[in-house]
Amino acid sequence: MEEPRKDLLMQVEGMTCQGCVNSVTKAVQRLDPSATVEVDLEHGRVHVVTQAQSVEVARAIDAAGFEATAMTG
Repeated sequence: MEEPRKDLLMQVEGMTCQGCVNSVTKAVQRLDPSATVEVDLEHGRVHVVTQAQSVEVARAIDAAGFEATAMTG
């Protein structure tokens, strides 16, 4: 059975440019290719709709070189 999709909001430190947005998006989509990722660069937030757990998403973003903290999920 498929995991239900979760609506997660992450606070992400260290994002400063479009390259950062692309890195974060790719990191999450490597974890869950069907995930939707919306990055708010100005406020340092990432909204993710995914089947992955928030801790997995945070680890994936951390591995891409950023510091992620789950605000929801």
